[in-house]
Amino acid sequence: MTDDIHNSAAPAPWHARLLGRDNTVIPVVRLSGVIEASSRQGRINIQMAGPLLKKAFSIKRAPAVAIIINSPGGSPVQSRLVAKYIRDLADEKQKKVLVFIEDVAASGGYFIATAGDEIIADPSSIVGSIGVISAGFGFEDAIEKLGVKRRMYTAGKNKSTLDPFLPEKKSDVDRLKKLQLDIHEIFTDYVMSRRGDKLDTENHELFTGEFWTAKTGIELGLVDRLGDMHQVLREKFGKKVKLEKITPKKSMFGMPRLPFAQIGVSEGGLTDDLIASVEAKSLWSRFGL
Repeated sequence: MTDDIHNSAAPAPWHARLLGRDNTVIPVVRLSGVIEASSRQGRINIQMAGPLLKKAFSIKRAPAVAIIINSPGGSPVQSRLVAKYIRDLADEKQKKVLVFIEDVAASGGYFIATAGDEIIADPSSIVGSIGVISAGFGFEDAIEKLGVKRRMYTAGKNKSTLDPFLPEKKSDVDRLKKLQLDIHEIFTDYVMSRRGDKLDTENHELFTGEFWTAKTGIELGLVDRLGDMHQVLREKFGKKVKLEKITPKKSMFGMPRLPFAQIGVSEGGLTDDLIASVEAKSLWSRFGL
């Protein structure tokens, strides 16, 4: 695979060399943060990543696109949408995809990473966590101590499933478990479709949600090689390789141009922002970050 990528960069014609355009251009897209369908900054989703990926794959001179991933995971839907869009563009534009993992590509972050033709990571990068997790809080004891009464009216017996202000019910947990198993199967099937011939499928921990350093990830087939982006791209495309960072458009004030919903406080208000920050921190902290 490495040779195919290297050989795809044909020598530049004489007039390109005369104009100083004999270097190989590699677009670089950075995807960093928790994966969720949110307009908050520092999140990965199809709305944020789509325009950057489209621009990167539209650079005709580029034989490949480099994608940097640093994510502890998040939304399974957004993970799949971003990964699928990467593959759709790669097939349409006939370009190879090189994925470079920084601190972590776990859970949904690893889902996106497997869209690459080759996965490269630092030896200490965290990879894997091929599983599904759901978390919440139970406040029923707290509101009782405060003397607060919960009043809720529903049409449909399951509309209050896993309400944090009501005691947990086994039937609710069973329904959630079924959803998790369905999502886990989708995750596992995608990873197998992309890397099945490389994975150590004899390892029974591979799809349990366990995670490893990239050093061990190579042995398991989760990673193709160790290294950093600049080193690997120079090896593949020569010392004159030029990295073109694809970033969001900036406004006239020099700040990234944001959708209208992102201006000021996010749509959920300050309370939702605080909860989102705590949840994001908890995802990162699972991996010691």
